[in-house]
Amino acid sequence: MGLRRGDSESGEESSGWGDGRACNATCRTRTSMTKKKSFIPLKFGGFKESLLHKPSHNSARIPNHSPRMWPRSLTPNKLALLFHSPKGKPLAQWVSPFQAFFSTHIVGDQPILVRDFILSALYDPKHGYFSQRSRSVGVLERSIKFNQLEGRKAYMKHLDKIYKDSDIAWFTPVELFKPWYAHGIAEAILRTTNLSVPLRIYEIGGGSGTCAKGIMDYIMLNAPPRVYNNMSYTSVEISSSLAEIQRETVGDVQSHSSRFRVERRDAADRSGWGDVQQEPCWVIMLEVLDNLPHDLIYSKDQASPWMEVWVQKQLDSGTLNELYKPLEDSLIKRCFEILDLDKSQTAQSSVISKAKSIWSKAFPKPQRCWLPTGCLKLLEVLHGVLPKMSLIASDFSYLPDVRIAGERAPLVSTKKDGRSSDYSSYLDAKGDADIFFPTDFWLLERMDHYCSGWMKPDKDQSSKRGKKRRTIMLDTSSFMEEFGLPSKTRTKDGYNPLLDDFKNTKFYLSVPTHNIK
Repeated sequence: MGLRRGDSESGEESSGWGDGRACNATCRTRTSMTKKKSFIPLKFGGFKESLLHKPSHNSARIPNHSPRMWPRSLTPNKLALLFHSPKGKPLAQWVSPFQAFFSTHIVGDQPILVRDFILSALYDPKHGYFSQRSRSVGVLERSIKFNQLEGRKAYMKHLDKIYKDSDIAWFTPVELFKPWYAHGIAEAILRTTNLSVPLRIYEIGGGSGTCAKGIMDYIMLNAPPRVYNNMSYTSVEISSSLAEIQRETVGDVQSHSSRFRVERRDAADRSGWGDVQQEPCWVIMLEVLDNLPHDLIYSKDQASPWMEVWVQKQLDSGTLNELYKPLEDSLIKRCFEILDLDKSQTAQSSVISKAKSIWSKAFPKPQRCWLPTGCLKLLEVLHGVLPKMSLIASDFSYLPDVRIAGERAPLVSTKKDGRSSDYSSYLDAKGDADIFFPTDFWLLERMDHYCSGWMKPDKDQSSKRGKKRRTIMLDTSSFMEEFGLPSKTRTKDGYNPLLDDFKNTKFYLSVPTHNIK
């Protein structure tokens, strides 16, 4: 098994649960930098075939026996966990007047789409999950000296002490492995970018600034001076408190301040970006996709049409339930079109279709499918305003122990008094629970191509003359072995938590081709 956010393996119980945004934490001390590397441009077409991940449509559906990351059980036979998550009380004991109030607050007299319910449950300024947890993101005062730890047991014991000393919900990978995690990303950028033009970087959800500082440190000490002198780094951050922390973190190095700025806004809001920017740039999204709003579609059986799901409140009881409507929402329809759920049905012969219809009537099986409409909206905005952007995204490719039905279903987990437990319905998330989704990287790639204009099914076939993006998917260990310094996160006995424990996280890299005008 693998690990999941908020978990750890140890002989002792501890707490640790957090959100999934790119909430990177602060580095208060200057860290030693790596030796200079030669900058060999990364040719995507000539990249190591052993590292390439080219999933088919079916392979994107991960079976139950797939490697899993971040499980919560502390049994010895499971793979190491990064964070503690002791067994919790029954959820029924956690109901509070606040939950009932916020349920009414989210859904009024009129039904709302599932994505709007999730958006409010997570990000409502007053009652949303993230708005209430300003100290959920951990900050390490010092980098972990992995080469001074004996092995896995010593590492887990060290983590346990960190959590008890800090009383923080969780630490992000970029924080646990600072500065090396950010250095790997910086190296990937330097090897892939055109260094003859000014380097411009945008980070969506910059968290506490550890990633930004690590990347700028690396470029300052490893790239030609003109690259650092002419670079700019912009963090697009919706949280005012995190925006201030980012300025403090990056400002620890005085020369960074003139090259770094924070724009406090929603990255998915097109109006905040201004005019279209034709210059090449990089966009970084670390653990951003898992907390973006999703929509839900439903089909009562294998042959019935898909319906979009709305959330409505029963006026007499105040309870929430689902309402099903024909597919009409434009964003849902675009995502549905990209996923192409009904293409196989239309391509089937009449005999197969008839047999399927008979079977579905005899053995009806409801179907539920979660659509990453929040990701699609963000990509549409980014491609529209930054047509020559290169993209690096990292997130969960799989989540363990999901109790909610549907393909790409989320984990909905709440925590109280150091104890965490999962909900069996997303409707139970009323501002007190994290809602985070696995990323379907096959679908992410399709959405990326679609938003670039290549896959759009227009009558004008000129948009299909050539791909506008070169893409590659790497698991975290492959990415760090290629671009990072694995020796820096290795313990004395050879155990490497960055390479060994992150089995269900991936990196997605996407760069423009010559077809971009």
